[in-house]
Amino acid sequence: MRLLLALLGIPYERRTMDVVDRSNRPEVLGGLNPSLRVPTLVLDDGRPLGESGAILWYFGEGTRFVPDDPYERAQVLQWMFFEQYDLEPSIAVVRFWVAYSGRPDAFADRIPERMAAGNRALAALERRLEGQQYLVGDWYSLADIALYGYTHVAHEGGFELEPYPAVRAWLDRVASEPGHVPIDA
Repeated sequence: MRLLLALLGIPYERRTMDVVDRSNRPEVLGGLNPSLRVPTLVLDDGRPLGESGAILWYFGEGTRFVPDDPYERAQVLQWMFFEQYDLEPSIAVVRFWVAYSGRPDAFADRIPERMAAGNRALAALERRLEGQQYLVGDWYSLADIALYGYTHVAHEGGFELEPYPAVRAWLDRVASEPGHVPIDA
């Protein structure tokens, strides 16, 4: 979400939430997002919007990041759903357990299964990116922005990107886009 806002030059105010201690989420997010998840964005007019994909689509609509062609738009959504159902539940979760939970040993028995799932997601990205610059068409889209987020920090969860040369080249292309910011910007 921060990457798209930076690319579009949209200013925002950020409130940091502790990803480990979630005790204040009902108080902070209770009236904004029934699932109490981050990111949750509050628009200038006070309306809340949760879920990264919905926020990306809201700000991406009508920009160069969402194609006009209905089939290509559907492909962007397909890859955004892939991010939510395949990549995020593996790569982001292992990254959290290993690098941020403060207790990676508590998850040791679950890590191998999630690592295998993460490598399947990376292999799917590799297959898609072999011979093409971006995930949909020949341009940088919301699909790339959505998938870049956790893929470019997969190493923090112990994922090796060496076996995925097309993914590594794609990460470099995305990082070289004007206005780029990493996940921790």
